[in-house]
Amino acid sequence: MRGKMEGLEVCREMLSFIEESPSCFHVIANIKEKLAAAGFRELDEREDWRVCAGGSYYVTRNDSSLIAFRIPENEPRGFHMAASHSDSPTFKIKEYPEMVGEKHYVRLNTEKYGGMILSTWLDRPLSLAGRVTVYSDNKKSIMTKLVNLDMDLCVIPNVAIHMNRDINKGVEYNPQTDMLPLYGVCCGSEDAQGMLREQIAEAAGVMPEDILGQDLFLYVREKGRIFGREEEFVLSPRLDDLQCVYASVQGFLTSIPKEYISLCAVFDNEEVGSGTRQGADSTFLEDVMERVCSDLAGQAGEPGAACLRNRMIADSFLISADNAHAVHPNHPELADPTNRPCLNGGIVIKYHGSQKYTTDAVSAAQVKSLCIRAGVPYQTYANRSDIAGGSTLGNISAAHVSVSSADIGLPQLAMHSAVETGGVEDTAYALRMFQEFFTE
Repeated sequence: MRGKMEGLEVCREMLSFIEESPSCFHVIANIKEKLAAAGFRELDEREDWRVCAGGSYYVTRNDSSLIAFRIPENEPRGFHMAASHSDSPTFKIKEYPEMVGEKHYVRLNTEKYGGMILSTWLDRPLSLAGRVTVYSDNKKSIMTKLVNLDMDLCVIPNVAIHMNRDINKGVEYNPQTDMLPLYGVCCGSEDAQGMLREQIAEAAGVMPEDILGQDLFLYVREKGRIFGREEEFVLSPRLDDLQCVYASVQGFLTSIPKEYISLCAVFDNEEVGSGTRQGADSTFLEDVMERVCSDLAGQAGEPGAACLRNRMIADSFLISADNAHAVHPNHPELADPTNRPCLNGGIVIKYHGSQKYTTDAVSAAQVKSLCIRAGVPYQTYANRSDIAGGSTLGNISAAHVSVSSADIGLPQLAMHSAVETGGVEDTAYALRMFQEFFTE
């Protein structure tokens, strides 16, 4: 009974975190609040760092990625790291987005961000969130402001079955014509121009003419909820990957390292390949590790930071945490014949022969040992050999920092749907595993 109650409590806390995090920028802002409340000190990449034993720190990049770390009181042997991602598939608002048609309809011009299941975005209340860059200090400088319109703002309407009798036989949706959200009405195109900017400016507390740039995304207004005969399932937007983000951050915050520097990374842009300055395919992780090792080497009188860094990397470990596919109840034939994760079955260890997942015999053993010590179940995942799978953060990060690594996730259904299904108990399992990992 304790396990079920713990799972429900952790799951409800996770749903609150997801609701408060409608964009990647809000994810990082909310994590920063948690870190600041726990006494972490923010570092700036543009300034010199001074880190010390027993210290707790974090640094952000682009307002959408974050790396936090804790240094043990004793001389560290290496790094224990977890990586997850702040972004989810959605639609990005284009510049000059208002589109007027049929005399008075105003639609917003959008483009796909990531590989979503398009049909799941239809006929749902949607809103906008993200950031804007604005003038400040009498137009002498530029600053960034978070924006969340936090209202039922728009909808992507379906075509009635009377107008497309074959709709239930399958439809190929065109993102430029079928997936534009209905935003409002106006008298003409001139009246429509700037409508969204005015609304965004009001939400940001600035004048429309002071907005210089924007990164705005649609998000589903539906709140996450717990359901099932015995409240065993969770349905929520952005479970991939905010479920792992929440578990890793909470596990990190509620543990004190003994022999390893504990490091929690949340990267942006995983859904579009990670190839940005704030993605896993950047030097962000490498830069942070090098600066930490350089500072520690200087304090210890080491002959060189590179030597210390190399020694520590050789004894480091990375857990790449990005959700995994559970066996689908209506289509079990799509799963691998022998590796068949289920909801509430615990941590999913992910394998791939071509190394899209970095798990090998040694790193899998370390994750299994962690789970056993933490008292949580684990299961395994592999793609069917005739179905291509996706990639994630592990192999991309390890290409920059050559550490032993394993890919894990939490089991879910309908990955990349506007709302996804998971197991209530799995978030608590992951939290406990990360607590065990970060206390070593």
